[in-house]
This record gives sequence, C-alpha cells and structure tokens, in this order.
Amino acid sequence: MQNTGRDFCLLLIIILVVLIFRLDGTRLWDRDETRNARCALEMIERDDWVVPTFNGELRAQKPVLLYWLMRCSYTVFGVNEFAARFPSAILGVGTALATFLIGRRLFSPQVGLLAGVILGTSTMFQIASRAATPDAALIFCSTAGLAVFVLTTFKSRNDSTFRVEPSPRNAGQYFCPSWLSAVAVYLVFGIGILAKGPVGLVLPTAVIGMFLLIVRLPTDPRKEKSNILLFRLKEKSIKLFRCFSPPHFIKTCHHMRLLTATLIALVIAGPWFVLVGQRTDGEFLRSFFLDENFGRAMDAMEGHSGGPLFYVITVLVGFFPWSIFTVPMFVGAFYRVRRNDPWRIGYLFALCWVGVYIVLFSFAATKLPSYVTPCYPALALLCSCFLVHLAKRRTIIPAAWPFFCLAFMFIVGLVFLVALPIVAYLFMPTDTWIGILGMIPLSGGYVCYRCLQSGEFKQFVLRFTGTAILIFLTAVGLILPAIDEHRHDLQIADLIDRIDERTPVVAYGHIDPSLIFYGNRPIPKCVHPGALNTLLSQPNAILLTTDGRLRDIIGVLPSQVRVLADVPRFFRQDKWVLVGQPTMTGKRPAKQSQRH
Repeated sequence: MQNTGRDFCLLLIIILVVLIFRLDGTRLWDRDETRNARCALEMIERDDWVVPTFNGELRAQKPVLLYWLMRCSYTVFGVNEFAARFPSAILGVGTALATFLIGRRLFSPQVGLLAGVILGTSTMFQIASRAATPDAALIFCSTAGLAVFVLTTFKSRNDSTFRVEPSPRNAGQYFCPSWLSAVAVYLVFGIGILAKGPVGLVLPTAVIGMFLLIVRLPTDPRKEKSNILLFRLKEKSIKLFRCFSPPHFIKTCHHMRLLTATLIALVIAGPWFVLVGQRTDGEFLRSFFLDENFGRAMDAMEGHSGGPLFYVITVLVGFFPWSIFTVPMFVGAFYRVRRNDPWRIGYLFALCWVGVYIVLFSFAATKLPSYVTPCYPALALLCSCFLVHLAKRRTIIPAAWPFFCLAFMFIVGLVFLVALPIVAYLFMPTDTWIGILGMIPLSGGYVCYRCLQSGEFKQFVLRFTGTAILIFLTAVGLILPAIDEHRHDLQIADLIDRIDERTPVVAYGHIDPSLIFYGNRPIPKCVHPGALNTLLSQPNAILLTTDGRLRDIIGVLPSQVRVLADVPRFFRQDKWVLVGQPTMTGKRPAKQSQRH
C-alpha cells in the first residue's frame, strides 16, 4: 500500500504539471472553445441551469455537463481562459489516475504508473485536457466507469500476484459481482451521457460487453488440436462466430444487467433532457438526437469525412510521441493473449477497448479525430506493458525493432525543425525560432538511441518519458503562446467590448465565435443585405463583417457610413472591418476578469 500511495502521488504531480502548466497561456481558440465558454457565460447571465444558448440562440450540439462545470469554475476563478479550461484539466488528471488504477489491478504498479504518464503526454489527450470542450468529460466518465468495473470485478493484488493472471472476486464471474457495483459502473456512464450524449453509455458498455463475449465463451469440446495453419484459422473463425451466436450474446447481455444500465441512465440524465425538452418545445431534443447523433452517424456533416483507415492514421498522429511503438505493442499484445500470458486478461480488455471505439466509429459517416480519444487510456496501457517488458528484457520482438521505432522520432524532429520555420515565415515572420521544438525529439531521440546501444533499456524508457514531457511543456509554454500573439483579429473584439451596451452591433456573414466571447456581448446576424441600409441609417449602429463581404454590399449601405476599424484575420488573407457612422464614443471599460 505504501508503494501505491507513492506511485499515486508521483503520477499526480507529473500530470498536474503537464496539464495545468500555462493553462491560460493562450486565448481561447475558435471555434468550439469560445462557443462553449460563451454558452456557460450566457447561462450565468440568465441564471439558467437548463437551456444552453450561444449568441442568444439555442446551442443543441452538446448536453449540459461542461457548462455546469464551467459555471462553477467561473464562480471561483472569474470569467477567463484558465477558468474555462480548468474543468477539462482536472478531468484529465482524473482520467490519468483512473488509468493508473486499471493498470495496477490488471497488470502491475509499474504498468499503471507509466500508463498514466503516457496518457498525459499523448497529443490528442493533451488537446482534450487543455481545451474548453466536452471531450475531457466524456473521456473521464468512460475511463472512470471502466475503472470501477475492473476494481469491483477483480481482486486486489500484491507483489506475489502481479505476475499471475488477475483473479475475479468470484470464480468465473467476470462482471461486477453485486448489483451495487453494477449500479456504480452505470452511474458513471450515465454522467457521461450528460457530457456528450448516448455514446457516454453505449460505447464503454460495448467495451465491457465485447470483453465478456470473449472471456466467458465456453470451451468448444469439438475444438481441433492441430498445428496446421488452415485448421487454426478455421478454429479462430468458428470462435469469432461463436462469440456473437444468439444464445451466448443474449446470456452475456443478461449477465451485464443492461436493464439496470438503462434505468440508471434514465435516472441520471433523464431529468435534464425532460426539462430542456419542455423549455425548448422539443427543439433541443430534435436537433440533438436527430441531427447531432443520428445525422452525424448517417451523413458526413460539415465536411468531416474520411476513409476506412481514418482512425488508424488519427491514432498514429494523436498518440504521438508514444505511437512510434504502435506495431511492437500490438504485436506483443496479440501474441501474449494467444499464448495465455499471465496478463492475458488485461491485454484482452485493453484490445477490446481500442477495437470497439475504432471499429464502431469507422462505420459512422462523420469522422473527427476526437471521437476515438476515449480509447487512449487503453493505448497507454498497451504501450506501458510493452515498455515495462522492454525495461525488464522480457519483450518478444526482434532486438532491432526499438531502433526502428526510434527512427520515427528522428523523422518527426526533422519535420518540426524544417517545416515550423517555413510556416512561421509565411504567417509569423518574427517567430521562425519556433522550429526549436524539433530539437527536443532529435536530441531526446539521440539520448535514447545511446541507451539502446548500450543495452540500458530501463534508462531508455525513463529518458523517452522525459523527452515526451519536455516536448509538451515546450509546446504549451513557448510555441503556442508565440502563435497566440499573432491573433490580431481579437483587437476587433476588444473594440466591440468597449462599445456602449446600448449601441446595436450586428454581423453580416460568418462571424468567429471568439469575437462574441471576447466582445462580451451577443452579436446578431443580418442575413438580408437590404436590411443593412435601414440599420446603418441609425447614427450609432455598427456592422461587423469582412472586407470581402463589404465590397459585395457597399452599394446598399448608406453613403455616410465608413470603415471605423479593420484588422487582419488570423491565418487568413482578408480582414475584419467595423462599419458605421459614429466614432468610438460611449465606450465602456473592458471586463477585468477577461484577458485581451
């Protein structure tokens, strides 16, 4: 227990550093961060805990959990970037700790500790845990629920049992042994519904279901004992078919207490959905369930489509830098499952976790990298197992494979070193120095290479971990703040924020959500150019648009209007412009709680 407390505290310190460090180092990014942050603020202004709105209009894209958490954070820290992102960061810390508990129970303390660090220093998890979006809440609820499943199903372990197969609390019982433990699992999943919808319950439940379909499959007495490849392939095909045979499938569903899951979900998430449906005359429910869930599954919305390998590529990018070990960690996992390794149950659980998310989301028409981020804790567990085996010289891969994996680290370092200065030269000429980020994987890769060469595999794992931490601390501490300084378009938001509240400000065409959040006011859209003449005839009315759209509508505007301000858009060729008759009089002071 003493070692558990030590490992827990060490992981907590590391994850707090990598996720909280310079959490407010940049302003909120378009488009989701600023929409969510403004939505929570509008709910505060209306003193409303039920109906989410953005820019005065119903926001039906996501449920309410993130907005509740942001409201609480705003109350403590004020309305600013840190407060908007703080709930995601804390939930990210919780996810890493839940991963540690799963790894310790199914594998070993070393696997759990390293898995938590791996998860906290993977690219997509970093993005999710440092952004004001509901992804961190969904990932936490999924991982925490699965952790409750593992902890209640399998016995505690000690030094003498870490190298044997984890035992269920009741012999042969691979699901929560009591009704209360099942309720605890589904209660956490039910909260996940309030984070991002039905996927918060359906997919982690499917992970458990897939695991049980395999682990509870009865031995076939007719099984051929043959080493001939043809017969072995035939046996595997028959076994896969038997996993989904109706009798076995129905028994497994009954064993999982799915009726309990449904009731718990209704108790946890149902009241809010009922209230928001009543308050919006069913509009939220129709838009959320039909458009945002069913619609995204059937049609590629907003141009977010991809081929059958979309999520394979996504994982290779999103799990960087640890994705360089993808091939050996999966090869080792499948091999050890097939050879009845002492950690076979843990490997099987992690593989089901990854497989369910990638396979099911691959069938959905709309594809986004964030959709499969809830399976990253399983990837971290698989990667941790491989590296722990490597450190202890227990790997089953050829000796050259770690060198081959490390080559990708050098390639990425070279790409950063060359590509980042080129991009900076085109858009941020004063910051071509950001290419120094490439020096970290290059130098770290070289140090790790020397460790491999000398056979110091434990040092290799430790130094690769240090390199991963340094990459992200540099990125969030230096690179992203430097990029943020070039977001000159937010100067328009600063001007809007200082306009008197009684002055009407409208937008024509698309408007970035950041201008609404940092402008501290709703900005209604005008869709008919003809109405702009009447609006701008008022001596104090102001129009927000781009210079390109202004050229299209200049003929319908009153002759006395002029451009009051123009600012280049971030990474765009056009400009934001404010158009109207008055000078910028009747100003109000910017709110102290928001940074500009």
